[in-house]
Amino acid sequence: SLSLSNSLSSTAPVLSNTFGAQIRKTFVDPLSVCLAGCLSVCLSPNSFVSICSGLVRFECSNPSDFRIEADGVVYAARSLHLSTLPASPLVIKARDSTTQQQWETQVRLTPPTNSVMSKDLKEIVFPSRRTDGQLIRMKRDWVIPPINVPENSRGPFPQELVRIRSDHDKNRSLRYSVTGPGADQPPTGIFIINPISGELSVNKPLDREHISSFHLRAHAVDLNGNQVENPIDIVINVIDMNDNRPEFIHQIWNGTVPEGSKPGTFVMTVTSVDKDDPKTANGMLRYKILSQNPESPSSNMFTINNKTGGIITVAAGLDREKVPQYTLIIQATDMEGNPMYGLSNTATAVIKVTDINDNPPEFTAETFFGEVPENRVNVIVANLTVTDKDQPNTPAWNAVYKITGGDPTGRFSVPTDPTTNEGLVTVVKPIDYEISRTYVLTVEAKNEVPLARGIHFPRQSTATVSIRVIDVNESPYFEPNPKLIKLEEGMIPESALTTFTAQDPDRFMQQTLRYSKLSDPANWLRIDPNTGRITTIAILDRESPYVKNSLYNATFMASDNGVPPASGTGTLQIYLLDINDNAPSVFPQEAEVCEKPEPNAINITALDGDLNPNAGPFAFELAHRPSDVRRNWTITRLSGDYAQLSLKIGFLESGIYEIPIIITDSGNLPMSNTSYLRVKVCQCDINGDCTDQQHIMAAGLGTGAIISILLCIIILLILVLLFVVWMKRRDKERQAKQLLIDPEDDVRDNILKYDEEGGGEEDQDYDLSQLQQPDTIEPDAIKPVGIRRLDERPLHPEPQYPMRSAAPHPGDIGDFINEGLKAADNDPTAPPYDSLLVFDYEGSGSTAGSLSSLNSSSSGGDQDYDYLNDWGPRFRKLADMYGGSDD
Repeated sequence: SLSLSNSLSSTAPVLSNTFGAQIRKTFVDPLSVCLAGCLSVCLSPNSFVSICSGLVRFECSNPSDFRIEADGVVYAARSLHLSTLPASPLVIKARDSTTQQQWETQVRLTPPTNSVMSKDLKEIVFPSRRTDGQLIRMKRDWVIPPINVPENSRGPFPQELVRIRSDHDKNRSLRYSVTGPGADQPPTGIFIINPISGELSVNKPLDREHISSFHLRAHAVDLNGNQVENPIDIVINVIDMNDNRPEFIHQIWNGTVPEGSKPGTFVMTVTSVDKDDPKTANGMLRYKILSQNPESPSSNMFTINNKTGGIITVAAGLDREKVPQYTLIIQATDMEGNPMYGLSNTATAVIKVTDINDNPPEFTAETFFGEVPENRVNVIVANLTVTDKDQPNTPAWNAVYKITGGDPTGRFSVPTDPTTNEGLVTVVKPIDYEISRTYVLTVEAKNEVPLARGIHFPRQSTATVSIRVIDVNESPYFEPNPKLIKLEEGMIPESALTTFTAQDPDRFMQQTLRYSKLSDPANWLRIDPNTGRITTIAILDRESPYVKNSLYNATFMASDNGVPPASGTGTLQIYLLDINDNAPSVFPQEAEVCEKPEPNAINITALDGDLNPNAGPFAFELAHRPSDVRRNWTITRLSGDYAQLSLKIGFLESGIYEIPIIITDSGNLPMSNTSYLRVKVCQCDINGDCTDQQHIMAAGLGTGAIISILLCIIILLILVLLFVVWMKRRDKERQAKQLLIDPEDDVRDNILKYDEEGGGEEDQDYDLSQLQQPDTIEPDAIKPVGIRRLDERPLHPEPQYPMRSAAPHPGDIGDFINEGLKAADNDPTAPPYDSLLVFDYEGSGSTAGSLSSLNSSSSGGDQDYDYLNDWGPRFRKLADMYGGSDD
């Protein structure tokens, strides 16, 4: 249907029809329209090209008003007005001049629903109301129609849309205004109104995709601001224009289709969106496949639904092994796919052809060969290789091997190597060369999934495997193993028991066997190395600790002389039958009874290493000697295995008694034995428990505990002794270090400095104990034998010099020296002050000259030394030596 303006003007607006054709309308120019869109309803897209190229002839049903050219454009033959438009639709016929095929379509001419503002604007009048303030009842169908404004208008702006008027403007001045989004609310400034004339205008281009409609409210007030009319609602619809291209959701679409799919198989759906109004042709999209790569086996393997975008197959022949992937260029066009006026966009569709099992596995050879030594298991004999054209590492490619013949006993299996897809022929059960020397297997190869329908397995899917068995030296074996024999115990040495021989499975090898003993816990048996004859070398005893449940086990080995030698073992089980060779003994061997309280009874039984009937029932009897046994005790049989011993008298003195009891078993040729029961008779409390000291001592420490205690005491004594020796040795080393100290480090030499008249703080830290006379100390205790000096005084009692503490206060030094001088003055044995008194041994001698005045050659004999007598008794000897006569 064509939309025409109801008021013709020379502005030539551009409108759109439902088929995508454009109408260029002027007052005197003809109306032209292209019918390509109309004919596309009944013609294919390929025929559309030929129509517009002039191969089709057109005819019009109203040639007086319209004419149609050969290129399909319709022109108005005269000026048309709304009143002169024909009521019936315009019929257009098209005929192909070559094939004489004919098409027909209709074109309807209708007035437009929207108008473009001219100078004569449409008026919107406020509804009237009474002067007394009451509204006049309006008609029910009185509705203000919406105002339609196309988007993206190029102006000029402001562009008038409508005039708002009130009936009260005839007798007084009014002011008009509009409110709402787009006027005084965001986005503001889009619509403006002349407050005096009431002309509503749009101030800028509109965008339907941003805001599709505006809802405004118009107001009319007088100059004093009083409302003279009720507000009216104005709806402004933004008319869509085709200003947006289709946009695909994804630029690259990925899809899959199985190979061998039939035509019509769904592949995928592509989707595109258009921001334009989907209710108009501007937003109606059509899809189309522009290209296919590769074009094999056909250039049209796929088609697309032009409305939904669904892609399906249209041709057979999809083969992944030939073409694994197709790339399609998809085009989406709005205006319902009109290539002339619609906007388009493209996307890429990548279709991968998925694999199906349409290629069976085929062996690379008809026959495979292998060999395996006999008796070997879990050995790979041969590798079977196959080829498969399907996609690797998929169920359609993974091979599964099955043995279909040549292995009735199931001695082989063919698992698949997951990496190489090869079949590994493996031995799972031992193979005997003496039974079969070769095996010929038939193996079939399949896939993990069945073959596609209509495909069969070729002859190459089956192969033959020839396996040669290699003979090896096998171990001899004993039969039966173990071997059980029954014998009575007590057999004498050198008795023959049995012959235990082995068999050699190597029938095709001439070999000899030799026997040896491998295990004989009690060392009772011997085997002949050539014949396997077993004899005894000791008496067999069933009661031996090596016999368990009357069964004795011995192991023997048989070895052949093959290369390499092989051996096998066999077990001989000897079941020893019991004989009465063990006498019974009393149990328990110790017991306690009270000397007075009743009952004075002890329950006893007997132990016998033999089995029934060579054991119980037992006969118990007291021995006749000593005579007091039967006088003091009595024994009563309780059952076949138990008896009761009790006091025969009313009181028996406390003590330990050994009671002989004769016990006889029930064997054929019974055996008797006299056993001694150690009975402790003691004083008991009211509960019948012994209370004497012997009972307490019996519960004392055992021998092991006593030995442990003694060992601990000895270890402690040794540790104490070692500590004492170490302390003494430490004291001796300390004393020796004090006397043999380096002279330069000796504190006594450091103190005796002759030219020092005083000292500071450094001279106060002295060991004053070193100022004592060294010869007051026991020489033997401080010097080793042989290190005695010649100038030491003889050992005899001497006056006691004052003793000082090891670390006295420095202020006591003067008192200490004075006391020492007084003691020296009164000592008759003290040498002269400057005699050769050696305070410490300083070595063999010195290279320096002597400082003594005794050897001085320059002393002068005329000097008077008598004044030395005035210095005190300490210098008296010196005065005698220098001041006296030559004698």
